[in-house]
Amino acid sequence: MAFADALARVRAGADPGKEAEALLAELTPEEKLWLLDGDDDFWPGLAEMSAGYNLRPLLMGAVDRLGIPGLRFSDGPRGVVMGKSTAFPVSMARGATWDVTLEERVGLAIGREMRAQGANFFGGVCINLPRHPAWGRIQETYGEDPLLLGEFGAALVRGVHRNAMAVAKHYALNSMENARFKVDVQASDETLHEVFLAHFRRVVEEGVDGIMTSYNSVNGEWAGQNAVLMEEILRGRWGFEGVTVSDFIWGLRDPAKSLRNGLDVEEPFRQQRAAQLPALLRSGEASWDDVDRAGRRILRTQLAFYASDLEDEPAPSVVFSAEHRDLAREVSRASIVLLKNDSVLPLQASELSSIAVVGRLADVPNTGDHGSSDVRSPEVTTAFQGLSAALPGVRVKRASEDGAQAAADAARDADAAIVVVGYTAVDEGEYVGDDATADPALLALYPPAPSAEDPSMANGVMVGAMGGDRASLRLLPSDVELIRAVAAVNPRTVVVIVTAGAVITEEWRSSVPAVLIGWYGGVSGGQALADVLLGLADASGRLPYSIPVDESHLPFFDRDATSIVYDKWFGQRLLDRDGIEAAFPLGFGLSYTSFAISEVSVSTVADESFTATVSVSNTGSRDGRHVVQLYGVVDAADFPRRVLLGFAPVSLAAGTSATVTVRGSVRPLLRWTGDGFTPAASEVVVEAAGYSGDPAAATVPLHL
Repeated sequence: MAFADALARVRAGADPGKEAEALLAELTPEEKLWLLDGDDDFWPGLAEMSAGYNLRPLLMGAVDRLGIPGLRFSDGPRGVVMGKSTAFPVSMARGATWDVTLEERVGLAIGREMRAQGANFFGGVCINLPRHPAWGRIQETYGEDPLLLGEFGAALVRGVHRNAMAVAKHYALNSMENARFKVDVQASDETLHEVFLAHFRRVVEEGVDGIMTSYNSVNGEWAGQNAVLMEEILRGRWGFEGVTVSDFIWGLRDPAKSLRNGLDVEEPFRQQRAAQLPALLRSGEASWDDVDRAGRRILRTQLAFYASDLEDEPAPSVVFSAEHRDLAREVSRASIVLLKNDSVLPLQASELSSIAVVGRLADVPNTGDHGSSDVRSPEVTTAFQGLSAALPGVRVKRASEDGAQAAADAARDADAAIVVVGYTAVDEGEYVGDDATADPALLALYPPAPSAEDPSMANGVMVGAMGGDRASLRLLPSDVELIRAVAAVNPRTVVVIVTAGAVITEEWRSSVPAVLIGWYGGVSGGQALADVLLGLADASGRLPYSIPVDESHLPFFDRDATSIVYDKWFGQRLLDRDGIEAAFPLGFGLSYTSFAISEVSVSTVADESFTATVSVSNTGSRDGRHVVQLYGVVDAADFPRRVLLGFAPVSLAAGTSATVTVRGSVRPLLRWTGDGFTPAASEVVVEAAGYSGDPAAATVPLHL
């Protein structure tokens, strides 16, 4: 087979680009076009997808005659969407661990599960920056900071790479859900390069295989046919050698223009390109040179991947294995963020005779939204189930019915009350609604429907993905009423918030002694929550974003906008600029012990990075886990006052100390100019801290 022969030569040291060129020459014109989109015809493919999204690998560009395997797509990032796989905590929860080694292990598990089910192309490295916490798909990304996004995305790429190609998305400026098919996002070159593209550059350097473009328009051109993004920046400036793919169905508007401007594959079906490219090539409106360019990239990507250091083929039993469920528990445990604790936690199991576990979400399997990232795990441990299993001999009470009064009745005589509230897929998530799929501009992208088919069937494509952008950053009024009712009768009330993005808690937080963010915790989230509440593990998660006191402290957000301007100011950096204190700053999280950072020293800068050596002590009476965070304090006009430069978790026994080495990047300290990057200041102050703005941080100057 031609592909097998070319692969053998690449493994022996041949250049994959040259082998791709030779392989391309063996393809017929029809086979070359076959590479450029999905292998399934549009209407049968859409019908199958409407019945269940990504139940099997979605195949693109397989050429059996030459043994070309094609791109076999599986979505994410919560886990493998196909089959009955392991749902890990959502990406935002994983970002709250601040542990890229742990994220790499998650990537390894995801790669094994998808490869065991026949896929080779993981579309789940989601690293979009959430400019506003109302964004509906904020659960699919890691945090508000470009450096955090880049490092976690790179870690996921490294893990997945042992078994599958990794695809980063959505490129670029995608952080609105309801308006994603129509909005034009405008941003200056400075804003693009300093903020919204920095993390994509990082995963390109890590060797990501694919880049998926976003639905939205960027500076007046749809991302799926945007030459500035794909050819000028991605390939010309960053040297990306992989494959570019569209987001599904509505990811491009002009098949010839998308090909000319750098989009290699239209996903996931035979749609606009299959219907129009042959005639456009005959008329000269499309070019065979562009077809060949895309073909070379597609073939080179596959050859390079299959020639890399892959694991042995995993057995089917790896899917939803005990090992992966245990990993999901470990990740969820490390992600839980303790925001407030007035000497209530951890609960001592030996002192409990009864607890109440109440609230709308106390016994609901809730791993995230029901859109393209949904993972269909066979079972999910709820908070009630996790605490019941962890407390044999203790009466674990539920409310007799819904509502604040029933919850208060259950909690009244309990030794402690755990209130689980927050969000579900109804409140936030991927949005594909009637107003989107009935849009004439989107319907025009479909090929003619067979007479027995109806284009309106596309409304079911994402299987009930209707959450969209959040309408409010606060809990439901019924949740707040329940919290207050329980707190009024039980002084040991603990509130667990199920969320992905920031939740403003000002109207009720003072009435309870303890508050945690429990996230969408994956299949083992209930067990992990019990581990933390009972002190079997330290409360060690740290916020991957800031939480404001009020919505007015955030950027303007209109979830129905058709045009919006993005600038550098959002999240913690916006609060810093405006001199507003956060309710909880970036990187914040309490522990069951206490830590001190006594000193920090830094190396000289080389290759845009430096090394910080930090002395950390556990000054409390319990073993615990801390996250050392490096921030650069900058004195420069029109530049953030404080930026994240690096981070490293450390576990310490009670009363012990350690020297922690943290790699820092100076890229967040650089300003974009027409000639490239230049330091925003010649000298900055590096803070080794527990969170952004930590007054107990150790400091040292750094010369750029």
